[in-house]
Amino acid sequence: MNVETRPYVDRSAHYLSQASEEFTRGDLLQASEKGWGATAQMVKAVAEERGWEHRRHANLFEVVRRVVAETGDQALWLSFGAAGDLHTNFYEGVMGESDVAYHLEQVTQFVDKVRGLLD
Repeated sequence: MNVETRPYVDRSAHYLSQASEEFTRGDLLQASEKGWGATAQMVKAVAEERGWEHRRHANLFEVVRRVVAETGDQALWLSFGAAGDLHTNFYEGVMGESDVAYHLEQVTQFVDKVRGLLD
């Protein structure tokens, strides 16, 4: 990991921790948004390390597409999709506690896998 990627990795870990805290407090909306934030920051970390664009929301999808092609790990799409669902939940509030818990588990798996790709 280089000095440019460290802030993204640190923010990802921070947001993941906050997601857990918010979930424990029963704030499913904030837990959802922090889960999305943790994912987005880790995607930005891998993009930064590889010199890929990541400034726009749409770039995140391209980065994940490239990481899936690089690794062959199609499950990353599902986990990234779960993070996107959490992002939507922040605005819509349609998920229940068990839904958010499951999606946060997917986010944790995504963050761990992508973190493992960083040098």
